[in-house]
Amino acid sequence: MSDIDIRVVGKAGRITLNRPKALNALTYDMCLAVETALDGWRDDPAVALIVIDAAGDRAFCSGGDIADLYETGLKGNYAYGQKFWADEYRMNNKIFSYPKPVVSFLQGFTMGGGVGIGCHGSHRIVGETSQIAMPECGIGLVPDVGGSLMLALAPGRLGEYLGTTAVRMNGADAIYAGFADTYIPQSKWIEVMAELERTGDATCIAVVADVPVDGTLADQQAEIDAHFGGEALGDILRSLQVSNSAFAAATLKAMGRNAPLSMACTIEMIHRLRGPSLTMEKALDHEYRFTARAMEHGDFLEGIRAAIIDKDRVPKWRFADMNVPLAAVSKMLLPLGENALKL
Repeated sequence: MSDIDIRVVGKAGRITLNRPKALNALTYDMCLAVETALDGWRDDPAVALIVIDAAGDRAFCSGGDIADLYETGLKGNYAYGQKFWADEYRMNNKIFSYPKPVVSFLQGFTMGGGVGIGCHGSHRIVGETSQIAMPECGIGLVPDVGGSLMLALAPGRLGEYLGTTAVRMNGADAIYAGFADTYIPQSKWIEVMAELERTGDATCIAVVADVPVDGTLADQQAEIDAHFGGEALGDILRSLQVSNSAFAAATLKAMGRNAPLSMACTIEMIHRLRGPSLTMEKALDHEYRFTARAMEHGDFLEGIRAAIIDKDRVPKWRFADMNVPLAAVSKMLLPLGENALKL
């Protein structure tokens, strides 16, 4: 059985991620297949909209399948990873800028690469099991696949908080933060998909929209803004360290698991992107500056070793004392010149 099921049903182009045992993690071939389908349907009058869903109950997509990235990087072959990320980002950008409605159904885990395929469309649907997060700092990367754009657009300093802590958002929180649009109970999803296929009209989504169970981010916004308003990682950590709140303690614990260089670069990226000049192209360009260097000059290989290969959960991060020099951040985010991302 294929890892991805691509077909046309009625008036809908259907893309179903089909690796439920692997939590629908995206392989390189799956990324290319999605891009090929989108290109083919763009000007096809028989396809009115795109519907993206996934098999199984546990995850829409838990992220990218990074086993091959680790194996090639360990041998000093950084080109494979650079090509993987460049091609994936191009696919993410096509979803973001697609001229037809793109409807995604985000059950269970939607993380990392799953955000890239599921959270850039025009109609992003969550349900009672949805758990959305950007956990890249935990493996020595930065929030990528266009995720930095959403972090820069999130209310207040929520982007810095979500990007450096990998906090998981339920449906209400995902809508509040700008990662989703509509809550629909999952018992109605099959019915909604059938209507989309029959009519090719996404307005049916609003008819069945419901109110999600409360989230936590809105209530925490003031405290997040107070602690995450600094210019650099050190400013944020110092603010949290002098607080005796339960929120500060939990946040420090979460950040303590992640790569300091990645967190410092995440904060700098969001600051550079935030504002009227923000575009998806600019976000992906900055993300690629980091990921293209992540194996050779960052903590990516060590992060994967600790989390997935040896599973000891004790990564030996660069700048483990959390004192990340500005020069190290600048080095990771320098323009790539002729090797820059091409969309």
